Amino acid sequence: MSLSDPIGDMLARIKNSQLRNHKNLVLPSSKFKSRIAEILKSEGYIIDYEVKTEEKKSNLYINLKYNSGNPVINSIERVSKPGRRIFSSAESLPKVNNGLGIAIVSTPKGVMTDIDARKNKVGGEIICKVF
Repeated sequence: MSLSDPIGDMLARIKNSQLRNHKNLVLPSSKFKSRIAEILKSEGYIIDYEVKTEEKKSNLYINLKYNSGNPVINSIERVSKPGRRIFSSAESLPKVNNGLGIAIVSTPKGVMTDIDARKNKVGGEIICKVF
């Protein structure tokens, strides 16, 4: 099965799993997706993630995080899409909910949050916003 937007698929699966109060999530893995999951873990939006390889296919297992029954991720939305890429310089990176949320940015120095991109003074493609 070929997907035109695997990152959008990942974000939709996270959103749908949290709407149904699932504890775990399994999706096809890639280095880019595992880096996004690593950022979500370091920022406290998910409990943990793990990449497992079974029969030449690697899967990404994500443990979702809830706070008193409510999902920690209130909204997760794709900004840059395959049909319309959104790029930003370091100075004009968006602040998500006045700094309460994060934007995940793909830069020449790797995938990082908007805060880290401002510190490193590097811009790039805005992948998604998480709050």
